[in-house]
Order: sequence, then C-alpha cells, then structure tokens
Amino acid sequence: MGRKVTLATCSLNQWALDFEGNLQRILESIEIAKAHGAKYRLGPELEICGYGCADHFYESDTLLHSFQVLRKLLESPITQDIICDVGMPIMHHNVRYNCRVLFLNRKILLIRPKMLMANHGLYREIRWFSHWNQSRCVEEYFLPRMIQEVTGQDTVPFGDCVLSTKDTCIGTEMCAELWNPRSPHIQMGLDGVEIFTNASASHHELRKADQRVNLIKSATTKSGGIYLYANQRGCDGDRVYYDGCAMVAINGDIVAQGAQFSLSDVEVITATLDLEDVRSYRGEVCQPNMESDPKPCHRVKVDFSLSSGDDIYLPTHQPITWNFHTPEEEISLGPACWLWDYLRRSGQAGFLLPLSGGVDSSSTACIVYSMCVLICQAIQDGKSQVLEDVRRVVGEDTYCPQSPEELCGHMFTTCYMASENSSQDTCSRARELANQIGSTHMNINIDMAVKGILGIFSVVTGSWPKFRAYGGSPRENLALQNVQARVRMVLAYLFAQLGLWARGKPGGLLVLGSANVDESLTGYFTKYDCSSADINPIGGISKTDLKSFLLFCVEHFHLPALRGILAAPPTAELEPLTDGQVSQTDEADMGMTYSELSVIGRLRKISKCGPFSMFCKLIHTWKDMLSPTEVAQKVKHFFRMYSMNRHKMTTVTPSYHAESYSPDDNRFDLRPFLYNTRWTWQFRCIDKQIPVLKVPLLVTAAGGEDAASEVEPSKTEGPCPGWQQTP
Repeated sequence: MGRKVTLATCSLNQWALDFEGNLQRILESIEIAKAHGAKYRLGPELEICGYGCADHFYESDTLLHSFQVLRKLLESPITQDIICDVGMPIMHHNVRYNCRVLFLNRKILLIRPKMLMANHGLYREIRWFSHWNQSRCVEEYFLPRMIQEVTGQDTVPFGDCVLSTKDTCIGTEMCAELWNPRSPHIQMGLDGVEIFTNASASHHELRKADQRVNLIKSATTKSGGIYLYANQRGCDGDRVYYDGCAMVAINGDIVAQGAQFSLSDVEVITATLDLEDVRSYRGEVCQPNMESDPKPCHRVKVDFSLSSGDDIYLPTHQPITWNFHTPEEEISLGPACWLWDYLRRSGQAGFLLPLSGGVDSSSTACIVYSMCVLICQAIQDGKSQVLEDVRRVVGEDTYCPQSPEELCGHMFTTCYMASENSSQDTCSRARELANQIGSTHMNINIDMAVKGILGIFSVVTGSWPKFRAYGGSPRENLALQNVQARVRMVLAYLFAQLGLWARGKPGGLLVLGSANVDESLTGYFTKYDCSSADINPIGGISKTDLKSFLLFCVEHFHLPALRGILAAPPTAELEPLTDGQVSQTDEADMGMTYSELSVIGRLRKISKCGPFSMFCKLIHTWKDMLSPTEVAQKVKHFFRMYSMNRHKMTTVTPSYHAESYSPDDNRFDLRPFLYNTRWTWQFRCIDKQIPVLKVPLLVTAAGGEDAASEVEPSKTEGPCPGWQQTP
C-alpha cells in the first residue's frame, strides 16, 4: 500500500575534534540503519566535529575538516539509497551556523540552520553561532569546491525548509528548539509535516530524563505525527555526560527507546510506522486547526520514497512504557560511563583515590566499581571495542577480565592516608571496602611529612603552631589542618605517577577527587588538598543523594562494608582525637546540616535567590522547624561562608555535572570570587523584617552581624576550616 516507513535514529559517542573517529561512528550507524531496512537516518547535533568544540568553532580548521568529513560521507557506498541527516558547523555569508545537512545518493538536498539557540545553564551557543531568524525563508548556499566535485551541485537550499518525499514530508528541529515555547514542530505540523526529527546534544542531570520524554510525547499528542530523537552519548572532553535516550514516538506514544547509559559507541534505534496512523489521528483530533499558514513551509522536493509498494505484511512498532532509572541508578551509571570515557581517551592506566572511609570517597570508589561491572557486562555481551580499550588501558594484549573485582585490581588503586588525628575506625572501614571491591589498597602515614613541613616553618620563624585543643588560636588550628590536607594531595599525585612504576608496570594513574556539591557551595574543603584531583565524579552530587546511592550499592553490588560507613558521622579527622575518638564533625564545622545545604543551594541557583529573597522563602519552608530569627541566622551564615570561600571554585577539580544547582565556576555558575562578605545592605533588609514578624531582633550566636570577622578571612583559606572531608 506504500504507507509504512522504517526510520532510524541513533546515539553516538562522539569526541570533540576527533574527525577520524567521528566519521567511522557515523558510517557504522548508517550501515546498521540500512541493515534494519531504514530509508532515513538521523544523527546527533554537530556529530561530525563533536558538540563540545567550544572556542574551536572559531577556527577555520574546524569548518574545513567538517567539510572534508562530509565529502567522505558523500563518497561512501554505505550512504547510498538512504537519506542521511548529519550535523556540522557551516559559514554562510561570513556567519557561522549550527546546521543539519540532508543528503541522498551523493546529492545534498538541503541545509537547515538552527533557529533557536541554547544559551542557558551549561550552554553558550550564541558565543559561537548565530541563529537563523528568517522564518520560512530559504536562500542559496554556494558549496565549497571539494563538495561540488562530488555532488555536481553549485548551490543548495539553505534556511527554514522541510523535505518533501514522494510519500511524506519531514521537518527538522534541533535540541533546544524542542524545549522552546515557539518550537518549530508546532507550525510544521499545522502545515502538514508528518515526520519531525530532533538532533540533540543533551546532557545528563539527575531526574531530568522524564522532562525530555514528556516533551516529545507532548509534541506529537497535540497535533499528531512521528518524532525521531537523536542524542550524543558519553564524555566528549568536558564536564558533562551526554546520556543518549534516542527514541521514536508517534501520536503521543513512545514506540522505540534507546539506552540512557551505555559503553557502546554506536547505538541505532529503528522503528516501522504507518503514516496513515498520523493522518487518521489528525483527521479526528486536529482537523479544525489544520489550516494553511499565510506563509507555508518551503518544501524541497526529492524523487525518493521512504515506503515501498508492498508493505501490507510489514509489522509496525507498538507503544511501550518508558522505564526511568531511579536517582541512585543514575549515579551508579552516568558518572561510571563518564569515567570510562575519560580513562580510555586520556591514555592513562587507571585511577588512584585517597579513600578515607567516609561517605564521599566511598561513593567515588563505588562509582569506579560500577564502571568495572559495566565493562565486564559489555565484554560478556560481545562488545569488542570495550575489550580492546581495556587491554590498551592495562597494557596487556591478551588480557580478559574475569570479574569486576579482578578488573578493579588492575585499574584502581586506593590509599588510606593516616595521621595522628585519624581513628582506627575509618582505617578499618576503608580497608574493608577496598577488599570488597577488589582495589589495590595501601596504608600511608603522613605524620613524617607534616612534621617536616612544620619543622621548616619553625626554623624560619622560631614558632611552632598548636591546635585549638592544646591552646592554639583559630588561625593556628586552621593552618595545622590545612597542612595535613595539602600533604595528602602531594602524596596522592606522587603515588599516581610512580605507583605502577614501583610495581613494574607501565603508565600513570588519574587522581580522583571526592568533594560533593554541598561542600563546594560553602567552600568546606582546603584549597589544593585531596579535592584537587584530575577529575571528580561526585562533585555535582549532593550529600543526601550520595547517602541514598550507598544504600543502593549495599544491596545492588553486595557491599556490606558500606553499612558502617553510612552509620558513622561525616568527619574530616584533621583535629586531635578525644580519648581515641573523633571529636570533629562536618555539620558542626559548617554550622548547618547537609539537607539544609541542599535546600539553600537550590534556592541560590535554581530559584535565583539572594540573601533577602532566600530568607523570605525559608521562613515559610522551615516554619515548623526554625523561628524567623534562626532562619535569618542560617541564611546569613551561609552567605558569609559562600562569599568568603567562592575563590576556591576558580580552582576546583573538573567535576561530573549532575545537579542544576552546581556552583561550578567554569561555565555553569558564573559569579565573582571577591565579595563584600558583610552583605550589609542585604542583611539589613533581613533584620528589618524581624520586628514585623514579632520576634526579637536577630543576634548571631557569635555575638552580632560582624562576628565572622573573629576568624580573619584569608584569600587562601576562608573563615571556616574548609577542610577536605576525606583524609
């Protein structure tokens, strides 16, 4: 009957500027799509050069090499007899655009530039590209000579146009256009476009996947149609993990779903659908609104059909239920896949982690273990690329892992760095967890190095600092804690560089950090301590979520050692013990709980609250727990700590982006790092509300608004110890 079409979309693990690898993955996806009978193949956004090229988009080389790859695609026999939709940057009239290029049988059909740019959160597309703001307008684009030689075309359509085949009409959206209130699919659907495509580079955030799925379902519920979604997957050289989820929907139902997290570099999703289902849906639901626009879509016609004449016995895909991962599963999978991409592409031989026996470093260790579980499962499933990468990482051509624990022993080194302030309990917990996951574990005592550094200071100054417990000042107490933390960083990098050499093995190790997002908010870590690592898989995850993740790992990975870690109070163990027991805890040092920090962090970033508006919200949110006076104390304390320690975010370890309230200073949370930490105007506005609420005027626990000055802020340390939680 000629009404059923087989369409393909995909998730590709592209790498910024890896033109050779990107080309091979594109060709592989097209080959798979054709093998499944597809006549149309959609790829991710900017898949030829990689989405994360950043300022490399300014370089003419990036444009040149993208066209060179396009020529290879046009010339390849693999791309024949299928409409290929690929993404690349193109300059038109000396303006750069983020474009889709549709071609068939060595001919370019059209070039569609992005019309609505992503320019929020992590995205800065307007920095490199201009949006095409001429709705329904199409111009001629003069092809480069290298492309003309292949296609025999001088010019091709460039602009807001759709593709009209002999049996249907296809319209293009790109990533952020789906999320925009003026999404192009709305007007295209009203003008009779039946198939919508979306090429994305959408990153993972905890609890975000359902938003994406709901938008796609909504897009085709309102006016019918088929929707194809393609996305990048993996780490392409930055802090984000693109989380796949390629899918196909029709008339509000998902009919094909790709994996959100996977070690596969290429995943192709195909679906066979009946165009008559779209037409009958629109005929009943949308008929009154399917009126011709005064300026209809510009249709580029092609002598090609997506359907065949004899398809009556061809089965179509039926609706499925999307199974979403829990946040705990997302933490175990997303950062693990990101770590694997980073490791195999960095050329290093594994990871080293200072393991303290606390929640944060144990979470990092469990994520590495999860990575090893995923690798072993992929190898069992016949993923030859994964096995090839493992052998290159461990430096053994015939190696094949027998279990996640055995693989962990090859690629993961943990070390407990004890001082005279460390307890036996944390040492035992770290050792027990290392034994259960199979890491190569070391116990290192740092006292000799700490005393050596203090000895140098004493020789020069004639003074020997003391802890507060022994009569020292707050400044001495802070300095003594920081020197311990910084010694650990130096030793971590020393063992990462030479640890394998000492065991007679080649290569070096990447140092992993383990500071969570809440500690970064208040600067509760030492600048240049163990939080200063190569990468940090948990730097964008809250303490609350990490505790839930460890509970998940106890059952899912059978790691009973985590029960003791969860039961212990979080502590930096940088001050002297009392009767052999820990006397210092994180929440007491910070002046607020981790759950309170999560609430404050979301208000600061997501709700865009300054001190006054945060106070106004929290007096209602916390009305059953805290008085307005106590709320004001919390808000003031947070903003003092945050502003005094914001400078630490300029040097914080690159972290996996997982939360929308991350304080990452690189490009997500752009703020000054030198503040007036008294916040006099803002705090006065808060104080004026206290009498209105009929409670006593706020007096801080330390004796007044400026009490924080009792601990002198330092451009190096900040007012609170700011210690790294993990020894």
